[in-house]
Amino acid sequence: MTNGCFDILHAGHVSYLANARKLGDRLIVAVNSDASTKRLKGESRPVNPLEQRMTVLGALGAVDWVVAFEEDTPQRLIASVLPDILVKGGDYKPEDIAGSKEVWAAGGEVKVLNFEDGISTTNIINAIKRNN
Repeated sequence: MTNGCFDILHAGHVSYLANARKLGDRLIVAVNSDASTKRLKGESRPVNPLEQRMTVLGALGAVDWVVAFEEDTPQRLIASVLPDILVKGGDYKPEDIAGSKEVWAAGGEVKVLNFEDGISTTNIINAIKRNN
């Protein structure tokens, strides 16, 4: 299981999700709601509404299930699902990942995968702004 806003899906997301999928039998992707994304990323986000983000994620071969959550973190969702493996990308410390304590307590694993350098939704948005 992994989570994120996944606004403007890009090659870095696709690579990350493919690598997360390789860690287990199935991949559940929890997606921040529009309101949650706006709180976390700012008033101009998300660019793509939740339904579209979920549709695009669900079309990826690496993704088995897509579920939305309203809170700023998927803590409650993770505690109810208790995945065998919880995956997060970036420079997180495993102990700082929402839901990690619950997953560990249930005997699961928490993994951190590296993002591809230079590929991010923010970089894409900034490049579009520079070209206008």
